[in-house]
Amino acid sequence: MANEPYPAANQIHLRQFPKNSFDRGRSFFVICLWRVTALWLFIPLSPFRRLLLRLFGATIGKGVVLKGRLRVRYPWRLAIGQDSWIGEDCWIDNWMPVTVGNNVCISQSAYICTGNHDWADPHFAIMPEPIVIGNSAWVGARAVIGPGVELGTGAIAGIASVVTSSVPSWEIHAGNPARFVKTRRVRPGPGADDPVLDSK
Repeated sequence: MANEPYPAANQIHLRQFPKNSFDRGRSFFVICLWRVTALWLFIPLSPFRRLLLRLFGATIGKGVVLKGRLRVRYPWRLAIGQDSWIGEDCWIDNWMPVTVGNNVCISQSAYICTGNHDWADPHFAIMPEPIVIGNSAWVGARAVIGPGVELGTGAIAGIASVVTSSVPSWEIHAGNPARFVKTRRVRPGPGADDPVLDSK
């Protein structure tokens, strides 16, 4: 019946969440220091943001542009290749490593979410998984990239899409849940580093 209470065996007990079961990679002091320092990421200077993230262990390549109001949970679990762009209001929620390749665009308000919970566990234990965003990929504005997802080389997650499974190289996926839309083709031009994919 719709109004029946769940049996006792099916209850969730968030008070018993195992808070210390996950290794955050740094001491409590460093985590607190980062949370205070991260407030300075609002300053409108991309070189300053790169410096702050590097000081706390992030790997940031040359030519990376970091726009305002960027949030990063744990910079020591973030690696960004060369000439990539991270847009305004992006939230990199990296309980596990997030690896971003070269020439990647992550547009405004995208949410990169490595965190997950074991919904069958009465204590709701955390189950994070890493995320990899390949070279020349594009995460559209307000898109959500879920735990364990890999965007292949040149892949696109469309605007406001919710991506919960990996996207093969040079494919465009969009929607909620994100599904294949078409193959991406890049016009050849001077200085192009990536191949143009033949039609399927």
